[in-house]
Amino acid sequence: MNIDDFEDILYEKEENGICTITINRPERRNAVTYVSFLEIFTVLEDMEKDKDAKVLLITGNPEGKAFSSGGYFEPNYFEKIQKEIRMEIDLMDIAQKKLCMALWRFTKPVIAAINGLAIGGAITMPLSGADLIYIAEDAWLGFYFSQRAIIPEFSASFMLPFLVGFQKAKEICFFGDKITAQKAFELGLVNKVLPREELIPFARQQALRLIPPKGPSLSLKLMKKTMHAYFIDILDKTLDLENKSLRKTFRSKDFNESMRALKEKRDPVFIGR
Repeated sequence: MNIDDFEDILYEKEENGICTITINRPERRNAVTYVSFLEIFTVLEDMEKDKDAKVLLITGNPEGKAFSSGGYFEPNYFEKIQKEIRMEIDLMDIAQKKLCMALWRFTKPVIAAINGLAIGGAITMPLSGADLIYIAEDAWLGFYFSQRAIIPEFSASFMLPFLVGFQKAKEICFFGDKITAQKAFELGLVNKVLPREELIPFARQQALRLIPPKGPSLSLKLMKKTMHAYFIDILDKTLDLENKSLRKTFRSKDFNESMRALKEKRDPVFIGR
């Protein structure tokens, strides 16, 4: 994929070294797809090649009133994608192993500015891929995997227990209750809660602190690489297991029921298979 092909995100590069991804599908509350994730992967490749690209900032188009509402489900969506782009997408990689591992190996700092609701993959992606997460005080998180009769992706099956402990992680995933910004901070899922109007300016200020002359970019790169090295094999295995389970759940009657219930705006009635 080429940068000129981007449809789901905006990608901006500034002379000061800050690069920004804006999830840009406001008409669907910035919901993400395989194409969105491929575009983000392409940004990582571009930034790694560019010595002047120093920090990646990820946020959502505020017109969508969300950071991202998670995965976008539409019948026959894949057939609408350009053939050349379809060839770069592995539909069996539901857990987004390719992107998750690329984020984990990415050598430059990543900051997520959660400026609205973040559901499903929209929160598991920054949890595994962002080095710093800042959130607007009126934003919230939704780990709604049980409501969809699936399991988490983006290695969240490892990252959540690692961040908050097994009991709390299971509670979050089993019940999928809404998590406020303040609760997310108390759980250690985000670094700081800010008034909405202060979120992006603060995130940019922090980004500049990571860029010369204020930030020693070489040592920061080596800090990140050293912290991440031990966990690479764990993430690799976790993502394989997530993909195996996701393929199974996507074929289940409960998943189909969850999709019908979502469309009909009612609670799903599960049967356990």
